[in-house]
Formats: sequence, C-alpha cells, structure tokens
Amino acid sequence: MDPRSEVLLRQAELFGGSVLLAGLPADDLLGQLPMALGWSWHAGDHARLDARFAELTTFGVTPPQAPFDSAVLFLPKSRELTSYLLDAVAARLPGGVIYLVGEKRAGVERAAKQMAAFGTPRKLDSARHCQLWQVRVEQAPDTPELSSLAQHYSLQLADGPLNVVTLPGVFSHGRLDVGSALLLDYLDKLPGGHLLDFGCGAGVLGAVLKRRYPDSRVTLLDVDAFAVASSRLTLAANGLQAEVISGDGIAAAPAELSAILSNPPFHQGVHTHYQASEDLLRQAAKHLRKGGQIRLVANRFLKYPPLIEQHIGACHTLADAKGFRIYKAVSG
Repeated sequence: MDPRSEVLLRQAELFGGSVLLAGLPADDLLGQLPMALGWSWHAGDHARLDARFAELTTFGVTPPQAPFDSAVLFLPKSRELTSYLLDAVAARLPGGVIYLVGEKRAGVERAAKQMAAFGTPRKLDSARHCQLWQVRVEQAPDTPELSSLAQHYSLQLADGPLNVVTLPGVFSHGRLDVGSALLLDYLDKLPGGHLLDFGCGAGVLGAVLKRRYPDSRVTLLDVDAFAVASSRLTLAANGLQAEVISGDGIAAAPAELSAILSNPPFHQGVHTHYQASEDLLRQAAKHLRKGGQIRLVANRFLKYPPLIEQHIGACHTLADAKGFRIYKAVSG
C-alpha cells in the first residue's frame, strides 16, 4: 500500500461518501473506500486499476462526469499541474471539501497554500513522511480551460519554424530540453516506413519526424495523458497529422517499426525511475523490423550501451556533448 493511501485510511471515516481520488496510486485504496471513483492521467496506473476495479476509474486530462461529494488530490510533481487539478475539482465542488495528500519532501506544505484560493486550508494528519490537508470550497473557481494554460514556443529549424505547445505537468514545460535539442541534429537518413517517437512529451520529435519524412507513418507514444494532449496540440499547430497514443511503455508500441526515436523518460514524481527506459532497450527489438533502428539521447552517466549491445545490436555513439550522448543501433 502506498504510504499516501495509508494516511488516507487513517482518516477513513472522512471518505465514506462518493469521493474522487485524483492521481491515485495503483494499490488497494479503491477497494477500501466503497463509494470512491478514480481519475488517473498515467496510462500504466489506470490500466492496473481498471483491471482490478473495472468501471471505477477514468483516464484523461479532465475529471470524470460522474458526480462526487468530495475529492482527494494526490500531489503531482508540477506546481502548474497542481494548480490546474485543484481548480478542475474545486469548480465541481462549491461548498464541498477537497483533500490534498503528498510526501513532505515533494512539497505538500507549499502546495497546500495553493488551496487558500478556495478557503482556509487545514492540516489533518502527518504520518509515513506524508501529510493530509483539507479545504472547504467557499470560493469555487470557474472550470479551467486547459488549452488556455498551455505555453507556446517556437524552434527555428533548418526547414522552418516549429511551433510547440506544452501543457502543465509535461516534461520540459515551456522550453526545449538540452537532450531533445541534441537529438534533433541526428534525425537524418532514417529508413522509410513506420517511425515511433517514444516518450513523446510535447511532441517535438514526432512533429519534426512527420515534417521531415512526410511519406512515413509516424506514431507518438507517451504514458501521460497531458503529454498526449500536448503532442496533439503541437501537431495541429504545425498543420501535421500523426497517430498519438497513450500506453505504459514500449509494450504499447506498434510492431514492425522502421525506427524508434526517443529521449526516454526516467523521472516519475519526486522519485527517479529507469524502468521505462531499460524496458525500451530490452524490448525494442520486438517492435523493430529487421534492419530497423533505434536512436536515443541519454545522460552520459547512464550505462545504456551494454543493454543496447545485448538486446538490439552494435551500439554507436553519434554525439557526446553537454552531458548527453546520442546512441544508435540497428536491429539484426
């Protein structure tokens, strides 16, 4: 059981009614609260919850339409995303109660101050290195329009400007990260066919691929619903059409790919996780056609070449700059 869920269950009498659990972990909490509903924007967590608690969870960037009397927000990493999520549930709960639960080191006390826009926040519990806060919604906000919270920036590329749209909570919100910028210089001479932008974020790589290889099928894949929405906005902003899908890692990718391009994710919340990146390297060959390529950017300190050599093919370093390396391998 996630420690944040354990803190909630210490106050289980507060959650006997129809409560929305926003951003809940994939544990037993839904089974412990009989009238609870789950809302997730992480495709993996949603799939695991849906397999056990069918029809009790929804996936997406807006709260479910089903009514609820109170809501619990599990603190996300991004302050901007926290603000949007609080407004989204508060708009549905005039006079109702919102709870915020999160780890102390994740900044839950700071995030609790964001609830002051609705009423007076009150700390209810502190245990397992987590805190539980409560606020009654005395001033309900208008329903937030997610697209109005997007940040826009333009990249000046050789074939013209690329307009990028990022939503709160998406990796490198409002700017291009160093790793992706480096990878953009190494997208030449890709084999024709089906190209995948794995861990697409705001869709920068996928949009560049579709514009540079217009005759190729391009798919963008991310575990996060806000990233999927951002990628669709980026494609639309540039008049491009490509497939954008949500899924938990490379297992959700199509087969017979001609190339996988990635700035693979390794952060989740306040913790660091390398599982998605390592799974990508271990399983990429199953999704690549013979002679298909993988090109990815990674922090120099990450020991990816041995995994690439073991599971895909000979690993070539195309670039080594600014603390990052670009790796290339061809599937045998």
